Amino acid sequence: MLNSLLKPAYIFYEKMLWNQIKEGPIPAHVGIIPDGNRRWARQTNSSIQEAYLAGYKKLREVLIWLLELGVKNVTVFALSTENCDKRSQTELNTILKYIKMGIDDLLYEDFVPKYKVRVRTIGKTEKLPDDLKLSISKVVESSSNFKDRKLTLAICYGGRQEILDAVSKLVVDYKKGLLDSNVLDETVFKKYFYDEELEDIDLVIRTSGEMRISNFLLWHMAYSELFFCDAYWPEFRKIDLWRAIRSYQRRRRKFGA
Repeated sequence: MLNSLLKPAYIFYEKMLWNQIKEGPIPAHVGIIPDGNRRWARQTNSSIQEAYLAGYKKLREVLIWLLELGVKNVTVFALSTENCDKRSQTELNTILKYIKMGIDDLLYEDFVPKYKVRVRTIGKTEKLPDDLKLSISKVVESSSNFKDRKLTLAICYGGRQEILDAVSKLVVDYKKGLLDSNVLDETVFKKYFYDEELEDIDLVIRTSGEMRISNFLLWHMAYSELFFCDAYWPEFRKIDLWRAIRSYQRRRRKFGA
């Protein structure tokens, strides 16, 4: 009885929220930290396999929602360097299995050609299994001509590690005489990142109620707006995304001014 009474109010709220979103600015670049798969498994008495399968399906769904909103660039924190080093091999194999499945589906289930999405990866991908590296290579090559939309997958990625790797490459060039220290600025430094074309992130969404950024794109998040959602990643809903976008629209971005 209560649900039937609340449903009209929910539908009204949903329509109102959508109308507000359409009138406001849409973030050009959204970062996603899809957290809470294991806790969702415990809460629902599901297996780890079932949790990561649900998370994989949710990501595809959310990517389509973002494209429908007009978001041009999305970066997903698929696997951190800490995950690579600290998760059990059994769980890591499960995560990598669904990452590969997701990448293969992007290419072979018409997601990339249908939406004309350019796919890139960042991170220590040399640490990944050969079959996953092959899948990455195929989807990156097949989507390389698309320019309007971009999906970046951070795999075996750490923000601190990226900055350290950038400094290491910069020092090599400096010693070779290829870099003048007098012209070093942010634009020059970004050329040493994993993907020098990756834009700063406008909005970062993290699920599961955790309020931290966990070493995700530290440089690119300097002025990002942050939205923390209580829902575990497999149960993240379209209305949760809309709330994140509406929260972003209500903020005044001053960039230090």
